[in-house]
Amino acid sequence: QVQLVESGGGLVQAGGSLRLSCAASGRTFSNYAMGWFRQAPGKEREFVAGINWSGGSTSYAESVKGRFTISRGNAKNIVYLLMNNLKPEDTAVYYCAAERSSIWHGKWDYWGQGTQVTVSS
Repeated sequence: QVQLVESGGGLVQAGGSLRLSCAASGRTFSNYAMGWFRQAPGKEREFVAGINWSGGSTSYAESVKGRFTISRGNAKNIVYLLMNNLKPEDTAVYYCAAERSSIWHGKWDYWGQGTQVTVSS
């Protein structure tokens, strides 16, 4: 059974940092592109960051560029999202996703259950 499990969310003050983790199991995700999305209350889910199978190619939403960093663990079945200089508008449920491709094409095949990030002002 394929599973993506996020962890690391929580409550943080504006300007603070959090690191989210996504552990993939049930399949070899080392060859898959992975990404992070978020959904704030009353808003649609939006792309935050993506990373290709090797970790050599990344992409970020403009709203997080320069503050967030996506990376993969050595085993490639885990992906991180380091979030620095957090702002109240970063408050959302953050989801991990995987696509059965070496680089993402926007057709995400697997999703995690999400982890809540709340940034207080």
